[in-house]
Amino acid sequence: MTSSRVPAAGSLLEEEALRFIRDLIRIESVNTGRPDTIGDGETRAARYVQAALEEVGYETTLLESRPGRGSVVARLAGRDPSRGALVVHAHLDVVPVEGQDWTHPPFGAEIEDGVLYGRGAVDMKNFAGVILAVARAFKRDAEVPERDLVFAFFADEEAGGVWGAKWLVEHHPELFEGATEALSEVGGFSVPLAPGRRAYLVATAEKGVAWARLRTRGRPGHGSRPTADNAVVRLARAVAAVGEHRFPVTRTPALDAFLERFGAARGVEFTDAALETQLDELGFVGGIVGATLRDTASPTVLEAGSKTNVIPAVATAALDLRILPGHEDTFRADLQRLVGDDVELEVGRWIPPIAAPLDSPLLGIAQHAIAAEDEHGVVVPYLLPASTDNKHLARLGIAGYGFVPLRVPDDFDVFSQFHTADEHIPVDALYFSARVTWRLLREA
Repeated sequence: MTSSRVPAAGSLLEEEALRFIRDLIRIESVNTGRPDTIGDGETRAARYVQAALEEVGYETTLLESRPGRGSVVARLAGRDPSRGALVVHAHLDVVPVEGQDWTHPPFGAEIEDGVLYGRGAVDMKNFAGVILAVARAFKRDAEVPERDLVFAFFADEEAGGVWGAKWLVEHHPELFEGATEALSEVGGFSVPLAPGRRAYLVATAEKGVAWARLRTRGRPGHGSRPTADNAVVRLARAVAAVGEHRFPVTRTPALDAFLERFGAARGVEFTDAALETQLDELGFVGGIVGATLRDTASPTVLEAGSKTNVIPAVATAALDLRILPGHEDTFRADLQRLVGDDVELEVGRWIPPIAAPLDSPLLGIAQHAIAAEDEHGVVVPYLLPASTDNKHLARLGIAGYGFVPLRVPDDFDVFSQFHTADEHIPVDALYFSARVTWRLLREA
């Protein structure tokens, strides 16, 4: 018989979540993105998760896409096999800490004044530890969720998921058989809504990510004899055009949903004419949403010539591109028009944007789970300006949502903790995360 006991403050669920998070932080699963620096940290973290799952009776699958790149997956059967499974996932790798000024050991998982410090405290060993604790609680207490749950702990997300989620989707899609939705980062954290009230953002869409190269060609020659056909000058004009251009604001469904629900709860009517000013007035939450208003193209690397007195034949620039859902088929042409026909545009890495249904029952269940812990909390959709492993799962027709529940002080900007020095999170927020996630996954 299934238990319906809700874990309380001070429960084993909370204790295990914090312990697992701290233990995972202490495993240095750093991902530099360079193949020559791969260690065994991700696989060690995966084996830690595997052991904790198997201890309570799960059957697990641990796979290494290459040595050191370990991912682990387990499934818990739900009440209704006909319902699509929910993939609940976290990544086990973290970004490097070199070149940052940490005042707490980045892999020490120290707690000071009720705050946990360490690389991965927010991105995202916090959720890995929480879902590991929830998975164990369900098994231990004979809790049967409404639908199948696929618990996945991926390698390599910080370098694009090539050897983690992407590799599993391509080589072992059977692990996600029957899955229709997924839940992971970046969302769920609270932001100030009104005095005494909080909104909890849920990412229902993500911008696409692409890297591109601009290339110009000209007549090479001696620096003492300037030419009108100078590749460097032509490239400079193109880069300046990109840097100075602001793509138009686009009202995506996710943006409209944010403006409608956040505005209604706050008592504000957002208007097209004053939209950016109104968002600025919201503080850091406005900054997050402001980054989702338009496509962006950022010049990041310039290369031309090797000697001052030689005019090069070729000059190149690298661009970081972030594309809104619905623009994936038109953005390249728009960018080419911007730089001009005499500039070659080569788009390399391309991960298209994704958008999940806004009317999924999962959002209502998330609202119910939040309200059980924060009576006046409101779940509000938004568009994530970054990228997660949900993009890879989308290739299997799985609709991805970003929702890691965290109740934090109003002045605590969770988004700013990603990849920063002294990454930290209040311990109380982690306990909240465990309780809300338990409710959410049980009812989802």
